[in-house]
Amino acid sequence: MWLTRRFYPPRGTSNPRVGMPVVVTGARIAAVGDLHASEDHRERLVRVFAGLADVDLVLLAGDLTTHGLVEEADVLADACRAAGPPVVAVLGNHDHHNGLAQDISRVLTDAGVTVLDGTHAVFDVGAAQVGVAGTKGFVGGFPGAEIADFGERLLRDVYAETSREVAALEEGLEAVAGCETRLVLLHYAPISETIVGEPEGIWAFLGSGRLAGPIGAHRPDAVFHGHAHHGRPLGAIGTVPVHNVARPVLPGDFHLAAF
Repeated sequence: MWLTRRFYPPRGTSNPRVGMPVVVTGARIAAVGDLHASEDHRERLVRVFAGLADVDLVLLAGDLTTHGLVEEADVLADACRAAGPPVVAVLGNHDHHNGLAQDISRVLTDAGVTVLDGTHAVFDVGAAQVGVAGTKGFVGGFPGAEIADFGERLLRDVYAETSREVAALEEGLEAVAGCETRLVLLHYAPISETIVGEPEGIWAFLGSGRLAGPIGAHRPDAVFHGHAHHGRPLGAIGTVPVHNVARPVLPGDFHLAAF
């Protein structure tokens, strides 16, 4: 049975595709982060995305490009066009590196990718709905070693940016609260359990435990993040599974899940 997919544009933007039907068929998910697309990876990316015929939704957990260049986003956009299922993405720190995040988002959106930035997407799957709340997340550390809202202005600005990401995640989860399946898509980690294996000295730059607050309160069905190339694939916030889907962590090209 062919079904419709609905999505909503990023904050402060308009999107002419809103309301246009796109077909999906179920809730089989493929997730990956840290693809670091570049021209050198074009052939492999097109091949693996074209092989997703049995998947209904693809989640990309940030660091979509190598250096945050538009031409690198073009490579991933072409791969996404080769994919059968809809693709949903958040950006990562690499995608912001050259100040071209909006251009990268536009290239991917033109290729049919739903880029979430503190927003959400809803997919009609059979008689049920799958809601995805997505945002980049940010840094700050984890309980016992966290940046506080105190001291120099630059440090307080970091705290404030993380606060905005936490608030956006809260809003996204509230928006998809009525969906039968609710997923969270991040780049930065919301717990330290999935970054174990990375040097502890850089943990504060790999995520923030404050992101776990909305997740613990709303208890979605799963969380997917990237960024921690040497971390562990699975952790949990209470009963909510948290998957580190950074490409170097995975045994294959994608983490596969069914809901």
